[in-house]
Amino acid sequence: NMSEQKTNKEQRYDRQLRLWGDHGQEALENAHTCLLNASATGTEILKNLILPGIGAFTIVDGHKVTGEDVGNNPDKLLDNDPEFFHRFSLVIGVQLPESTCQRLGAVLWSAGVPFLVCRTYGLVGYMRLVVKEHTVVESHPDNALEDLRLDQPFTELRNHISSYHLDSMDKKHNCQLPKNYKEKEVFRQLIRDGIRKNENGAPEEEENFDEAIKNVNTALNPTKISSTVDDIFNCVQCENITSQTSAFWMMARGVRDFVQNEGNGSLPVRGTIPDMIADSDKFINLQNVYREKALQDAAVVSKHIQSHLQAVGKVINTNKIQFLHCAAFLRVVRCRSLAEEYSTDTFQKDTITSCMDSPDSEMVLYLMLRSVDRFYQQHSRYPGVYNYQVEEDISKLKLCVNSLLQEHGLSVNVKDDYVHEFCRYGAAEPHTVASFLGGAAAQEAIKLITHQFVPFNNTFIYNAMSQTSATFQL
Repeated sequence: NMSEQKTNKEQRYDRQLRLWGDHGQEALENAHTCLLNASATGTEILKNLILPGIGAFTIVDGHKVTGEDVGNNPDKLLDNDPEFFHRFSLVIGVQLPESTCQRLGAVLWSAGVPFLVCRTYGLVGYMRLVVKEHTVVESHPDNALEDLRLDQPFTELRNHISSYHLDSMDKKHNCQLPKNYKEKEVFRQLIRDGIRKNENGAPEEEENFDEAIKNVNTALNPTKISSTVDDIFNCVQCENITSQTSAFWMMARGVRDFVQNEGNGSLPVRGTIPDMIADSDKFINLQNVYREKALQDAAVVSKHIQSHLQAVGKVINTNKIQFLHCAAFLRVVRCRSLAEEYSTDTFQKDTITSCMDSPDSEMVLYLMLRSVDRFYQQHSRYPGVYNYQVEEDISKLKLCVNSLLQEHGLSVNVKDDYVHEFCRYGAAEPHTVASFLGGAAAQEAIKLITHQFVPFNNTFIYNAMSQTSATFQL
């Protein structure tokens, strides 16, 4: 029966359900991913998507791939049926030639389908995310502060606090939060002064007071909207609501309307409080105050959303509104297209130049990957594929590096050591590097599918020689 299925599912996916919840798992199970090329890297990615329960996958790879066959199948599909790729939640391209990558990137960009390019080249791992707009509902920041509203208590919270009849405190502070270390120390002392004394005048052991003193820094933070969320509210998509507006932007508009009206400049109350030292009744009562306020705010936001839906004649199941409790953590990721990255007019010259101030920056590996692709275009093979040509290919690859730099007007230096190293790689795909990249790529794929956690923007380079990695916006 259904309850048994649910229990089995909870047991099977226990750890990941704690990460992205039932709704994240449902999104994963409803997803259909396309993998281009079942190479070592491709199979590692697929393994790491099948284990958490990806719903469906399609592999585009007709037969055992040789150096000459790489990318042939995707090219044929692009020639004969480019709309084949429109059906997928995500397309992952592995070990693709640059020309195929750019053609496929253009098709997916116009169709609004996320494209994740992955590549293992010797001891270098490379990923490029190509997505016009990706909305993140739950970004799960590592150091999120609690939403306690101590500086702006809502009526119900103020009434609840007043019911405790604490001794009236000194009002010299003008009701402002302590801002600096000195003021916070004074505040801590006020808490200490509230600890009861025994008959000898020594303070009693009060765990809840000690806890309050320890949490002064994290609990006493001003209630404000982050610049990231504010930028989302100011987006054109949030302003101009139409029948084509996605659920994310419709709900973002509802939250914005709440902030500008009933919220008096604040987001809806999150409705959760941290665990704390208190007796059960007092904790539950306080928890209910926040929870009930959160439900009230959610109802108001839902009304705003419904009014916009009615105005444009659209229907969204508001039961699926997940993000009112995490409206503070909304994110929008916008990547540059491959066409912008590869064009000599729009490539990120300043970014590349500043990174190359450090000659061993991971950026040099990016330039080398671009150079070996140029080598492939000229010779229909990668440098160093045949042992007897390694020495000969070094000078040819160096010419490709120089022409790439010259064509893009880059006055940077690429060490000869890197040219030699990439020739020695011979376009090999070591499984150790492929395994690492497969795990990283699957992680990014899950972020894209569940709309939880923030994916990188937009280029990731892994250097297995030095065990370092870096991300760049290219």
